[in-house]
Amino acid sequence: MGRRHTRGGTVTVVGNGPVGQTTALLLARWGIPVTLLDGRAERDPIGSKAICQQRDVLEVWDAIGVGRQLADEGVTWGCARTFHRDHELFAQTFVDRGISSFPPFVNISQARTEELLDEQIARSSLIDVRWGHEVTSVDQDESGVTITCRTDSGARVIASDYAVVAVGSRGSALRQQLGVTFDGRSFDDKFLICDIAADIPGWADERRFYFDPEWNPGRQVLIHPCPDSTFRIDWQVPGDYDLAAEERSGALDARIRKIIGDTDYRIVWKSVYRFHSRVADRMRVDRVLLAGDAAHIVSPFGARGLNSGVADAENAAWKLAFVLRGWADESLLETYHTERHAAAVENIAVTTATMDFLVPQSEDQHRHRREVLTAAVTDSQARAQVDSGRLAEPFWYIESSLTTYDPGRPFSGRPDRGCTPAAAPGILVPDTPVTLRGGGGTRLREIARRGILLLVGDDVSVDDIRAAALDAVHTPIRLVRLSEIDSIGVLTAALGAKPGEVWVIRPDAYIAAVTDTVDGLVSALRRLNGSGSPATPVSSASAVRDPDPVFGAAVRAEVSVDRVGGPR
Repeated sequence: MGRRHTRGGTVTVVGNGPVGQTTALLLARWGIPVTLLDGRAERDPIGSKAICQQRDVLEVWDAIGVGRQLADEGVTWGCARTFHRDHELFAQTFVDRGISSFPPFVNISQARTEELLDEQIARSSLIDVRWGHEVTSVDQDESGVTITCRTDSGARVIASDYAVVAVGSRGSALRQQLGVTFDGRSFDDKFLICDIAADIPGWADERRFYFDPEWNPGRQVLIHPCPDSTFRIDWQVPGDYDLAAEERSGALDARIRKIIGDTDYRIVWKSVYRFHSRVADRMRVDRVLLAGDAAHIVSPFGARGLNSGVADAENAAWKLAFVLRGWADESLLETYHTERHAAAVENIAVTTATMDFLVPQSEDQHRHRREVLTAAVTDSQARAQVDSGRLAEPFWYIESSLTTYDPGRPFSGRPDRGCTPAAAPGILVPDTPVTLRGGGGTRLREIARRGILLLVGDDVSVDDIRAAALDAVHTPIRLVRLSEIDSIGVLTAALGAKPGEVWVIRPDAYIAAVTDTVDGLVSALRRLNGSGSPATPVSSASAVRDPDPVFGAAVRAEVSVDRVGGPR
């Protein structure tokens, strides 16, 4: 067993980009002091960069106070259209098993996202931001982490219990110090990105992807709407593409005109990228966790970069908080690596398959692409093989050691594009409106992110569940009768919940277990706390039934969210 802390500690976050910002804010939400370092002198808010934010990520940001504003300011879209030349192949829409208050995707520049996160950080007394601190070394021992920085006024040393490295793709030196490899591949072709301000009717609420359009033959073009009548256009270009030469010759203007015609426009930002697919072999090295692009880089087709990085941040934050508060053993942190590394590997596989379709590496791949795209105009089976990027979606922790297997709710694999699996252990709980005692309204995932949440069916004895939960773990925990918070039955239907069941929800709103026994609950809670065995079927026993009055408060004052310093 690893060391268990008995009181709060500190965390240093290296990298003040959106993943580092999110990590710092989530840790502060759990009451953990954070030092946030960045080697830059100040923020450089230029260019759209990562623009496409997925619904579940907006909900994470909502927990730290920026999700709703991002959704309101951004361009919302619920349709992704894919074309081959001038033929539309399919239009993908998105299905929500719950009733989320957020749209499937929102487009907003990374610069604005960072600005809103900065504003929240400035309001927090627990986050110490230090620009101009270039990290030169990270050392650690049993007592904590020591980070040495180069600054204009000389070397500085910062000590903390743990560190999260979220320096983006610039993290090669730190990875080498930690002994972490970063294997993968790079793609020969480049991608030209231009943000243009223009009035283009009909393009404002959908993503458009074009294979082999006449204005970029043999390659692709991706068009995303952004706020303030701005459009992000990505062209696949040859590996030897020269942006400066194209600007000088006027060919860049001609390139843009082929898409937008005679419409007046202004280039807001432009850049050229070569994309990579790489993943660290370790995302946890003792007291140091790697997150975001410091741990994994994927191509942008599918918007899986920043969205996955925010999921890293949430996973790391609640586990670090549980360990630092003494609610869980240090071994819980190893599940950060196992869960998020598995997510990174899946993202690499998904995006690499997309890139192989977009940028074929062999004659066989070229032939396959031509045949599929030609047939897809009229053949639905061929259409299903067209890969323009599977859009960002959560990773499902089906095989995690924190998840309790439920044979009655097996995972049948990834659903169709735009759909989410049925509610089951390892899946994010569907979000729906809920009503708290006293008539206050909120959303399920909002109360789920305050600790461990137990949703109890009407036929379950609250007294037995309360006693079992208190004995099993010492974490922030809430127990609520499902029927009390779900007055219209929407949540019960979305879960497929039965009266004799208890649903165990993780602090990141994933379903950890569904059980109808006290023994099963104890086992699931201990497993979720990092002290149980790997995911296995829960043994069957008689259900505990008792029509006691509704119990909607915290399990006990001493372990309620407010009294033990859970999220604010």
